[in-house]
Amino acid sequence: MTLLHTILDEAVSAAPDAAAVRDGDGAWTYARLGEVGDVLAEWLRERGVTAGDRVVAHARPSRHLIALMYATSRAGAVFVPLNPEMRAFHLRSVLDNADPRLVVADDDARLRPLTSAEVCGTGALRRATERTSRPGGRADRPGGVTPDDVALLIYTSGSTATPKAVVSPHAQVVFAASAINEVLGYRPGDVVYSALPLSFDYGLYQSLLCCLGRCELVLGDGADLAAIRRMRAVGATVVPLVPSLATLLTALAGRDPGAPPPVRLITSTGAVLPRATIDALRESFPSARVVRQFGQTECKRITIMPPEQDRERPDSVGLPLPGTAVRVVDADGVALPAGQTGEIVVEGPHLMRGYWREPELTARAFRRDPATGSPRLHTGDHGHLDDDGYLYFGGRRDAVFKRRGTRMSTVEIEAAAMDVPGVRAAAVLRPTADRDLTLFVDSDLAPQAVLRELAARLEPAKVPAACHRVADFPLTPHGKHATAELELLLDRMPT
Repeated sequence: MTLLHTILDEAVSAAPDAAAVRDGDGAWTYARLGEVGDVLAEWLRERGVTAGDRVVAHARPSRHLIALMYATSRAGAVFVPLNPEMRAFHLRSVLDNADPRLVVADDDARLRPLTSAEVCGTGALRRATERTSRPGGRADRPGGVTPDDVALLIYTSGSTATPKAVVSPHAQVVFAASAINEVLGYRPGDVVYSALPLSFDYGLYQSLLCCLGRCELVLGDGADLAAIRRMRAVGATVVPLVPSLATLLTALAGRDPGAPPPVRLITSTGAVLPRATIDALRESFPSARVVRQFGQTECKRITIMPPEQDRERPDSVGLPLPGTAVRVVDADGVALPAGQTGEIVVEGPHLMRGYWREPELTARAFRRDPATGSPRLHTGDHGHLDDDGYLYFGGRRDAVFKRRGTRMSTVEIEAAAMDVPGVRAAAVLRPTADRDLTLFVDSDLAPQAVLRELAARLEPAKVPAACHRVADFPLTPHGKHATAELELLLDRMPT
């Protein structure tokens, strides 16, 4: 099993009648998902899609988009999921960079002026899925798809720069999904409730993990105020989330009088999940283990805290994936001993191929070990390992700085702010020549009250000079803090 679509093929063979994917309009078994994938592969071929062509999807999550991903893989083409919230400013440059053969979009009229590619609406995609597959109708390209072929282009969120695409070959995608499920253990009978966009690899891979576990994926809406009721109705047992979604779910659970959904596993990535949020999740979903993860699209996943150890080493983001290695190195790329902070570098079969049409960026991030010559990813993140190999995340390179002679990270200050009762979200802007250390919070507390609470938790140099309340906390499409928007907001504030 070394191709993306063979993950589905094996699920169809092993559990054809098991529930595979559900959205707000219906559900398919694995047999039906496999059949629709075959039909759509033929539909792509009819539209001139050939080996290596890019197929862009700019649409809300649906079972039809899941089928399109597998169909694109089977046709030997490259699936490119884009967040439907991406605006024209980024969309135009992304479409130009991806140079697609076909674009499938909810709002096809809006995208047509932005690209010379064929653009069709999701209505056409849905109508195509109503066909019945023909015997021998599979559209595997002549000569077959190879593990080295590119399966996915995953564009980063672009919160502070133009999005860039991570080139994800079949072999790396399959290895990463299999290694993740070896640790997390999705299994028959699980119902995975995911409100994450498919443009976020964390959301997209949920279908692969469900195929490996022979379980059902339920596609939710990230802003769904009825999420708890829907999770209860479908019997959700696994919930992947990001911190902003975790905050929403705990707030909804606190207002819901019913019994909690039967959640056994909650996973988190995308940003550090504060300890206060973890505690709130455990209170809202008492049967769940809350699993911390750390990853980057450039290698999909770096570490996972084993579920059975979810209450141990609370500051750690876990152990490397099976079959991979994590090291912490100094500025010269030399490995540092346990306990010393440096850049996190990653080695293993999950390293993607680099950035699409960005050779200089690729060369900076994907390098060779100076001692062994083996490929490794320089993440740009800082952290340290303990004596047992568990990783502790310290923040992005640009998130670590000195103030008043004290080394600190925006990550630790945000975590301390989230520990303050009444703070629902927090983001820190590091000092520059024009401003001092600044904190933004979503809270009913007065800014000075938040700063007083921080003074009880942090060294004096780490307490921000200013705190501002924000009613609508700006987030990227993947649920991370939109730093650029916060900086613009600060610039507009009266001095």
